[in-house]
Amino acid sequence: MNRNQIDYLRISLIDRCNFRCQYCLPEDAELAYVRPQELLTREEILTLVKNVFIPLGFRKFRLTGGEPLLHPEVVEIVRDIASLSATSDLALTTNGYLLDNLAEMLYEAGLRRINISLDSLDPDTFDKIIGNRGRSRWQKTWAGIQAAQRVGFDPLKLNVVVIPGINEAEVEDLAALTIEKRWHVRFIEFMPIGNGDLFQEKAWIANEELRGRIRAKWGLNEGQVRGNGPADVFQIPGAKGTIGFISQMSECFCDRCNRLRLSADGWLRPCLLNETGQIDLKTALRQGISPAEIRERVRELIELKAEINFKLRDSGTSSGIYTRTMSQIGG
Repeated sequence: MNRNQIDYLRISLIDRCNFRCQYCLPEDAELAYVRPQELLTREEILTLVKNVFIPLGFRKFRLTGGEPLLHPEVVEIVRDIASLSATSDLALTTNGYLLDNLAEMLYEAGLRRINISLDSLDPDTFDKIIGNRGRSRWQKTWAGIQAAQRVGFDPLKLNVVVIPGINEAEVEDLAALTIEKRWHVRFIEFMPIGNGDLFQEKAWIANEELRGRIRAKWGLNEGQVRGNGPADVFQIPGAKGTIGFISQMSECFCDRCNRLRLSADGWLRPCLLNETGQIDLKTALRQGISPAEIRERVRELIELKAEINFKLRDSGTSSGIYTRTMSQIGG
């Protein structure tokens, strides 16, 4: 059995978000957020990264949420992890709304890679998707994207969840952003996580169909840029940027997954869709359990994850509706 090295940790800093995106939350959903004292502290995150995960071979880290820019110490946490000599890659995923004021500080703290969610170029559609009923948030989000480019994040990655009947008509417009800019646009298949009712109503569009539409308009070459994630990367001929497709529904890539997920309240989970063997690292730390003993528990979970990866690949991940939201899972 071919097993990838598990060397990539997604760290959720906070479970709160300032958007209520349709694909994450039903409109009338009420969430029980983790109390601030139950979140991992900055010191606890650094202890786990430095004394548990790096000794186990982890070199790649991504900060997520909820919305990580809501965390009051996000810049300091970036600086902590970026300053470790063993860190080979540090990235952050954000909705971009607060990025205009934070982009420069994050860059100066050592962050070099950033993914920004942008599901529509139309302000009305954008506000509909994020559940906004007041003043439009599109312009401030777009300003955050521009700020990220201005301070030096290159390439800039934009994540697009394609929802049938809502933003699917914009696929070509979003792909066109890559022609003149060194932006990497990633189309993500809509998953049954967080808002099962919407998923059952709208279903999903296979990325192969989207590739066909883009190929018919411009042509499409295989891209030369590869990241740490599961995207299949292509490029419009002559374009400066690339187009990626994350096809977790139609082209299961579980057997290639190399990541673990650490939730904002300290639970280490082997998979987005499978919590078998999850470990409460926060309680272990606060009970005074040594990093060496915690490492052994994590090592056992890594071994278990290899089995989970292949079971999910063989069974497929498109069945079932998952009620936990992305902010609760860790993005």
